[in-house]
Amino acid sequence: MPGIDYRRLREQITMTQVLDFVGFQARWRQGPQWRGLCPIPGCQSTSGHPFSVHLDRQLYHCFACGSAGNPLDLWTAVCRLPIHQAAITLCHAAQITPPWRPLPPASVPSRAPRRNR
Repeated sequence: MPGIDYRRLREQITMTQVLDFVGFQARWRQGPQWRGLCPIPGCQSTSGHPFSVHLDRQLYHCFACGSAGNPLDLWTAVCRLPIHQAAITLCHAAQITPPWRPLPPASVPSRAPRRNR
């Protein structure tokens, strides 16, 4: 089975979508910068605004647990899944087909096999 093209998936999914999927509610907004409590399970953020998201840059950072990255990274952290499985569940949540990478062409021997004499 071919692998997932993570680069293409990151282009298809927005941070806003992932924030909606995980139920994030910003406590503070200023343009594309949103802040609130961290949606990642196990994070000890209970007050303030330690979780920061920049929607234009498609990046997040939690100052409480240290998690940071793009929308796929956030989904992976919230779901606590390996990236391949998280990507598939994210595609399911977004109702899109996973962007599969094509299989590499079959390898061709570099020379003809020797004949027995």
